[in-house]
Amino acid sequence: MKAIFIAYNQAYNEEIVEVLEKFGQRGYTKWEDVGGRGSVDGEPHLGSHAWPTQNHALFTAVPDNLCKDIMEALRKKDEQFQDLGLRAYSWPIETNI
Repeated sequence: MKAIFIAYNQAYNEEIVEVLEKFGQRGYTKWEDVGGRGSVDGEPHLGSHAWPTQNHALFTAVPDNLCKDIMEALRKKDEQFQDLGLRAYSWPIETNI
């Protein structure tokens, strides 16, 4: 299994879940109102008066064979709307219950 962590602009809302569902991935944990600032460029998303936009974050555990396809679909979404900001990371899961 692979873990995927996705941080994204709140404007994506359910679009990220739709990417997972497209590949039959049902389970995930989602956090809303997550602050952050990109490492390269873009505006901070801090939920403050000066920087009102917020992020959401999502964690999911996927079968190894789905990880590459899901990450590629997320990459395409990020390329379509680069100003919104979307970051995704994957790593192996050694054990789970």
